[in-house]
Amino acid sequence: MLLSARDQAMLDGALGPAAAFAMSILVRMAEVYGASELMDISQAHIDSTIYLGDATLEFAEKLASLGAKVAVPTSLNVSGVDECGWQNWAVTPEWAAKAARQMLAYEKMGTVPTWTCAPYQTKMRPAFGQQIAWGESNAIAFANSVIGARTERYPDLLDICCAITGRVPASGLHLTENRAGQVLLRLTDVPVALQQDAQFFAVLGHLVGKLAEDRIPVIEGIVVTPAEDELKAFAAAVASSGCVALFHMVGVTPEAPTLDAAFQGRSPERSMEITTADLRAARKELTTADGRELDMVILGSPHFSLAEFAQLAPLVAGRHAHPRVKFLITSSRLMKEDADRAGVLAPIVAFGAQITLDTCILASPMLPPEIKTLMTNSAKYAYYAPSLLNTRVTFGSLADCVRSAIEGRVVRDESVWRSA
Repeated sequence: MLLSARDQAMLDGALGPAAAFAMSILVRMAEVYGASELMDISQAHIDSTIYLGDATLEFAEKLASLGAKVAVPTSLNVSGVDECGWQNWAVTPEWAAKAARQMLAYEKMGTVPTWTCAPYQTKMRPAFGQQIAWGESNAIAFANSVIGARTERYPDLLDICCAITGRVPASGLHLTENRAGQVLLRLTDVPVALQQDAQFFAVLGHLVGKLAEDRIPVIEGIVVTPAEDELKAFAAAVASSGCVALFHMVGVTPEAPTLDAAFQGRSPERSMEITTADLRAARKELTTADGRELDMVILGSPHFSLAEFAQLAPLVAGRHAHPRVKFLITSSRLMKEDADRAGVLAPIVAFGAQITLDTCILASPMLPPEIKTLMTNSAKYAYYAPSLLNTRVTFGSLADCVRSAIEGRVVRDESVWRSA
């Protein structure tokens, strides 16, 4: 490793014990990554905030006790608890207390308490080409692909070390030559009507993640202009079913104005076609429930945005969820406040929705044991819920979720997917 004079001084303790500790970890990991030197970043996003047990709490509190301070603007991912509403769920007081301690430890380091898995929809959104160190799989994929910022898939604990030092290994997706597409996935005879369906980009993301695995996919054949929340759904799905940190959509994402640009003039390692039949099969995989029984509708993975609150409000206005069905939305404090100011929160609350903040149902022991069947419009929730929550899940559109909540049973409009 070629360390700069400042890196070496930090490693030697000249900038304090916390910086020395963080730099020692960063140098070891840089060697693992095969980097010969470190480089500057100008922002970080910390996924280590999720309380996963005493080890994650001890690590955070050790850094805080050493006087750790972040060197760059740093946002925080979801925590392990909704500080204001955990009592309404199955969270134990002990879990809530420890999760809150971990939150406090990271706040003491000078971070911005965003508490969201969608930092790209906050004031912390990076710019094209900006070198950053982000954790959280969906955020990494979105930042790299949709924005064109540059980050590796930084794991828990290493992310905060990058933030404290302001440095990362000069390797991987930080470097232009490593951002070229590797696998070509071409949509073949996929009709416009299907591409316009509300579920399309989440389903496509799920399929692309499975096909690309840990490679950089280039998707050709998108003939619609996806909304940001559709790209958010795609990024979350592709990073769940696969290990995708960067994708290119020809004509959509900034580093893929053309197919040749996406591959940086190189040839793809392999090419595959995606057909309507493939998409139907991928959509079917996202449903593990085999009946119409429904205990809960869950929305907001990644966190529900202001645009999504605005989309939901007219669907539920003047209506009420069935008393047997819980209706849960996970979001951030900022988005809830924005939705309230915009006047779209009131009809959602009147409908019977519960809004939990700053956390994720996948990261917190919230669910009471009687909840066995879920419905969601999130491919990420649908992918993880069966294994992480031990529940059966039905995947559908936002409109499907609302109608199902009203009727107290699973209802899905299959017309577009049947006719395509």
